[in-house]
Amino acid sequence: MSGFESVMGTTIGVSIGITLIFMGGCAFMTGQGLASTWRPLGQAIPYAILLGMGDRFVVFALFQGDLFLLSGYVIDTIWLYAVVLFAFRVTRARQMATQYPWLYERAGLMGWRDRR
Repeated sequence: MSGFESVMGTTIGVSIGITLIFMGGCAFMTGQGLASTWRPLGQAIPYAILLGMGDRFVVFALFQGDLFLLSGYVIDTIWLYAVVLFAFRVTRARQMATQYPWLYERAGLMGWRDRR
């Protein structure tokens, strides 16, 4: 067992494929959904925790990864939370600029500013 496998509970290929790409896409859609329905950012935390649990289960069920390895769960959940936050902020910036064009304009990818 390599150092990566002892920390994450699975191989690097499975981590890239399942956690970074597949579950990262799910986390991105979660962030978009939260922002597009005008939910508060605080709701991202429980969703990221649930996504992390789902990620650990998929890795365990399909690739014989370690289900109850705390370090792997924490690292995966932090990654998924970061993706949720990124998608939330990008979507909210787009919303503010398109729904209130007389008040706000885009200020980069994740921001908006007053038109004044």
